[in-house]
Amino acid sequence: MNKSTFIDKVLEAERTLYHVSKSILSHDQDCEDAVQGAILKAYDKLNTLKEEQFFKTWLIRILINECYSLKRKQILQVPYEECFEFTKAEDKQDYSELYMAISKLPPRIRITIVLYYVEGYSVDEIKSILKIPSGTVKSRLSKGRKLLKLKLEYMEGIYE
Repeated sequence: MNKSTFIDKVLEAERTLYHVSKSILSHDQDCEDAVQGAILKAYDKLNTLKEEQFFKTWLIRILINECYSLKRKQILQVPYEECFEFTKAEDKQDYSELYMAISKLPPRIRITIVLYYVEGYSVDEIKSILKIPSGTVKSRLSKGRKLLKLKLEYMEGIYE
């Protein structure tokens, strides 16, 4: 794979990379750092890619590892704005109820839900990306649907 093909494939995967990183990390700056780090690592390790058709899956796996690595390295830091209880109501309106519900799911379930429902990957593709059995993928999707239903019903009750 040459440099221009690499750039084209990265640009094609840009939206997916953001969604995957956002499902693991909460702050946009961290997501940007993880995506940039994953792209750099992928470019450095391009010779380890066995089949070009699996580039996107390979890149997502690198990104997931990068996100978890970044998460491990972070010292518990609380942004200045989050130190105070008075968050503006209009700030919360920037996100849909579904997005808020997904963001509250446990990380393993959240990444599976995002890959399946947001990015459209099949169970087999998620199995290879996350390196887990297909039964585990199906189980996490089922549990995720149930949790989302509960969270959305609860949120609907709050906003009424």
